[in-house]
Amino acid sequence: MEVYRFSHGVMAAIAALVIAIVLPAAQAQSLAPAPAPASDGTSIDQGIAYVLMLVALVLTYLIHNADISSTF
Repeated sequence: MEVYRFSHGVMAAIAALVIAIVLPAAQAQSLAPAPAPASDGTSIDQGIAYVLMLVALVLTYLIHNADISSTF
C-alpha cells in the first residue's frame, strides 16, 4: 500500500481554502421571512363557485327556453 505524503504548503493551501469557504457562511445574516401570501385560497374558491353558478344559471335558462319554444 502506498502512502501519499503532502508537503506542508499543500496542506496549508487546503486548510486556507476550507477556512475561506466556511468562515463567511458562519457570519452570514439570517434571511428575512417570506412575505405572507396575498390570498389564502378562499377568494379563488369563491370565484370558481361564482363562475360555476353562472354557468348553471345560463344552462338552466337555455334548457327551459328551448323547452318552452318546442311546446308551441
